[in-house]
Amino acid sequence: MSEHANDGTRGRVVLGGSTGFIGRDLARRWRGAGREVVTISRHGADLAWEDQAGIDAAVDGASLVVGLAGKSVNCRYTPANRAEIFRSRESTTAALRTAVERATTRPALWVNSSTATIYRHAEDRAQTESTGELGTGFSVEVAKAWERELFTGDLPGTRRVALRTAIVLGDGGVLGTLRTLARFGLGGTQHDGHWLVGRARREAGTGHHFRARGGRQRFSWVHLDDVAGIIAFLEQHPELEGPVNAAAPGASDNRTLMATIRRALGVPFGLPQPRWMLELGALGIRTETELILKSRWVAPERLLDAGYAFAHPDLEEAVRTSFGRA
Repeated sequence: MSEHANDGTRGRVVLGGSTGFIGRDLARRWRGAGREVVTISRHGADLAWEDQAGIDAAVDGASLVVGLAGKSVNCRYTPANRAEIFRSRESTTAALRTAVERATTRPALWVNSSTATIYRHAEDRAQTESTGELGTGFSVEVAKAWERELFTGDLPGTRRVALRTAIVLGDGGVLGTLRTLARFGLGGTQHDGHWLVGRARREAGTGHHFRARGGRQRFSWVHLDDVAGIIAFLEQHPELEGPVNAAAPGASDNRTLMATIRRALGVPFGLPQPRWMLELGALGIRTETELILKSRWVAPERLLDAGYAFAHPDLEEAVRTSFGRA
């Protein structure tokens, strides 16, 4: 057991899902600050998800548990992939909850990843924790199931936060893909439009229906620095529990995002991409257009009310910083 168990920001961290974009960054930061970090992943970590006894031992006496694990949604939503997206989130979250339940000295805080996609397609107003409306469809059901696993049962002594994270900007991740597109002249506005959604996709809730026009689908985002900053802030603010929106306060839109990326890279022109082109491209690279066409407009009401100051509240600065051009 760590001598700093439950001792603010000095105690041991158990990090589930440590090999992804966010997990690697958090582990590096915490270890660089001299904090003990125990990682869990399918591979390349201190513990595997099948090692429940090892997870139990790591969680007992830790001060912070962070769960980020789950199959990437950057894939085609085939029946097999949909099942694995659900299973990977529910089973890993259940493993962490089991460890917390069994702990003699429970962690003070368990932060588990969720997603801002849980809210409806929003073009009219920002979705906050208090007034936001949950959406429908496959991606929303995944988010709901993920949060249900987190909040199941009583865990006296452990505060639980579902971090409803927007698109994360940094050196890699989504911006890495968009940077490549822009450099090849494909960094224009990504336009929604009419597209035939078959019966199977309608029944599975995976078909995106035409809504936003002119690239005005909202784009909520948060910088990688602020993901780390928000988790540190949550450790220091015991009044915060339940759902928390992790999104910068100034949501943008797709048109502005792509123009910002082009400016940061010094690319003067980007070919606009209509829905039909996006659908064919998504099929070719085995992903889904919902990831870029759904209007995500999320506001960090609870963080702002509690006094969190974003390190990167401006999209242009956040993109330039991510590209090393600030």
